[in-house]
Amino acid sequence: MRMRDTFIKPMHPEGRRFVAIFAAITVVLFLIWQPLGWLGVGATVWCYYFFRDPVRVTPVREGLVVSPADGVVSLIEPAVPPAELGMPDVPLTRVSVFMSVFNCHVNRAPVAGRVTAVAYRPGKFFNASLDKASTDNERNGLAIEMADGRTLAVVQIAGLVARRIVCFTAPEKRLAAGERFGLIRFGSRLDVYLPEGSVPLVALGQTMIAGETVIADLASDEDTRPARTD
Repeated sequence: MRMRDTFIKPMHPEGRRFVAIFAAITVVLFLIWQPLGWLGVGATVWCYYFFRDPVRVTPVREGLVVSPADGVVSLIEPAVPPAELGMPDVPLTRVSVFMSVFNCHVNRAPVAGRVTAVAYRPGKFFNASLDKASTDNERNGLAIEMADGRTLAVVQIAGLVARRIVCFTAPEKRLAAGERFGLIRFGSRLDVYLPEGSVPLVALGQTMIAGETVIADLASDEDTRPARTD
């Protein structure tokens, strides 16, 4: 690995037109007043950084559930998956990962499996860190059937600033664990509904890395891991 790779990350194609728009506005700002132009440069760099799409190394052992998003764990609680996914009306453990506007927003599949449902539902734009965002906000959900027949749900939720959920997959497509399946612009949250009886191995406030941080191990009977705040 080269040192520059630590700082310079590839950009997702979804971000190209936004960076171009920011750059064009920056040129105009320079023509108006140079200090404004430099503010535009900062905003353009931020836009590129928002759409960064770094390479991730995903653990692929059977039973592992990895985080679908960068961010922090904001909620761990029982909840019924969205009705539009057609899953049983049974509370499952929901792990919510909140993404700020400074996190990478490319979303990755938490497990390998067949997509059995993709369901979009319009809604409101409350702060994504709030509990009611799961039920009231605009969202797009995926149900993924794993090799053992169990189903896991992952739901993209728009936030206070986010106004566009993008999904790259479709029903009957097979996803690999850690494979890119969508993104959200700008600032949002992802919910993972673990299969019944699963125990999360993360704690509230824990920093997550999409495609790498393990949320749960479905092949293990390990109890919830203790955590501390330093």
